[in-house]
Amino acid sequence: MRPADPPPGELISDLYQAHALGLVRMARLMLRDQEAAEDVVQDVFLNLHRALPRLRDHGQMLPYLRASVANGCRSAMRRRLRGMAGPVLHEPAADSAESAAILAERRREVLDAVARLPRRARQVLVLRYYLDLPTAEIAAMLGVSEGTVRSTASRALAVLTRELKRES
Repeated sequence: MRPADPPPGELISDLYQAHALGLVRMARLMLRDQEAAEDVVQDVFLNLHRALPRLRDHGQMLPYLRASVANGCRSAMRRRLRGMAGPVLHEPAADSAESAAILAERRREVLDAVARLPRRARQVLVLRYYLDLPTAEIAAMLGVSEGTVRSTASRALAVLTRELKRES
């Protein structure tokens, strides 16, 4: 810990308050399971607490957290595929009757279409369009080239467009 750094507990608390909700939303989009998303983010913050003494650049905590959440989601999906944990879907309650029902149905169609995409395409779309991360950061996070990120996003959007037009 450098002299200008806040105490570790305060640093993690500040990061949690500022970013936990967004990280849970990111994980929820990847996993389609609220409880699993919350578990992944909680595990990430616990691991951050353990890893904090080894981390040199505290300015890079948010990219570290995002990459850790993406990795945690991949692990959760692998466990799910092996049959260790089945998906538990949790949809938020609707606010108003008719408009909420129509909106919820359209949202469900989009989420279902995204869920049918291959894992890498899902990750790229969530990181690019939900978190609004730049291509370079997505590429670094996923360990692929920037061109792969761009082409994956383009192909995934084309597939989503076709599927959603077909369903309408």
